[in-house]
Amino acid sequence: MRVTSLKSLIRKDVPIYYRRLYSGTLEIELINETVESNINFTMETKPTGISEVIINDMEHVDYPLLPLVKAVKQFITLLDENDGLPL
Repeated sequence: MRVTSLKSLIRKDVPIYYRRLYSGTLEIELINETVESNINFTMETKPTGISEVIINDMEHVDYPLLPLVKAVKQFITLLDENDGLPL
């Protein structure tokens, strides 16, 4: 399992400056197929300056949930660190 991309990523307006809400389509490469899943997630900056990814909603994918969520959070964190998320 590998997360390949986030498509159609849209940032939603939130009045709290340390939270950023996003929605989009997640593309996941499973053993022999590519699956797309709608996702809603939040990037929250803690007082220490560390960003945390919170997955609010994700369509069901026929794969174990914990490794999938961990991989998605790592992918989103790398995107954020490389300025790949819309501001």
